[in-house]
Amino acid sequence: MPVVLIERKSPQITLLTLNRPERRNALSIQLLTELAAAINVTSDEPDGRILILRGAGAAFCTGLDLKEAADHTKAHATAEMVAKTLTALSDTRLVTIAAVHGAAVAGGAGIMSACDYVVAAEKTKIGYPEVRRGLVAGLVMTFLRRQCRERDIRELLLGSELIDARRALEMGLVNRVVPANDVMNEAERFAAAVLQGAPGAVTQTKRLIEEYWGRSVKQDVELALQHHMQARTSAEAREGIAAFNEKRPPKWVG
Repeated sequence: MPVVLIERKSPQITLLTLNRPERRNALSIQLLTELAAAINVTSDEPDGRILILRGAGAAFCTGLDLKEAADHTKAHATAEMVAKTLTALSDTRLVTIAAVHGAAVAGGAGIMSACDYVVAAEKTKIGYPEVRRGLVAGLVMTFLRRQCRERDIRELLLGSELIDARRALEMGLVNRVVPANDVMNEAERFAAAVLQGAPGAVTQTKRLIEEYWGRSVKQDVELALQHHMQARTSAEAREGIAAFNEKRPPKWVG
C-alpha cells in the first residue's frame, strides 16, 4: 500500500496525502522516498501549478520514525532522505500549501515550514523536540531562520516545547488558523487565489524570493545535514531515541 497518495484535484492542483495514519505519518525511508518522488513527478506536469500536502488520520506528521531511526545502519539514509525531501519542496516551481491538523512535530514541522503557505487547524500542536531525543534540528532550522525571529527560534529549539496553532501564527510559522473542518477549504481558497496570477509571474516571484537570501536552501540544508549527522551518531542520540521508544525519561550524562 502506498504511503503517499496522489490525487489530481484538477489539472492545476495536486493533493498529496501522507498515508501512515497508524504511525501518525512518521517519516520512514519509504514515506520520504515516495514523497520526494511524488513532488518531483507533480512538478513535471506541464499544467500543474499547486501542490497541497496533508496527513491522513489524527495528525499531519509527527517527525522521524524513531523505531526505524534506532537502527544505526539507517541513520545516514533517513537524514539524507529528509534533506532530499525538504530540498524538493523548496525547489519545486509549484506553489506548495501545507494543510495541517493534529500535530506537526520535528521533521513534520520541517515539511510544513518548507511549504509556501500553511493553514493549521485549531488545537494543532507544533514543535521541535529534537534536543529531547539527543538530536539537532539542523535541517528544519533552514526554514525557521527564514520565517521566525531569533528569539522565537531559541524558544522553539532550546525549550523544545510544543506550541499551539495560535502561538505558531504569532511566530510566523503558519499563515492561517481555522476550525478543523475548514482546513481544506482554506487551502483550496488560497490555491484559487494563486491561480488568478499568471503562471510565469508566480514562478518568477517564487524564484526571486529565494534569490534574495544570501545562501540558497540547498546550501543551508547541506550545512545543516553535517550538524544533524554529528548529533545523530552520538551517544546522546542513541539514549534519546531508545528512551522515546521505551517510553521512559532519557538518562543524560554530563
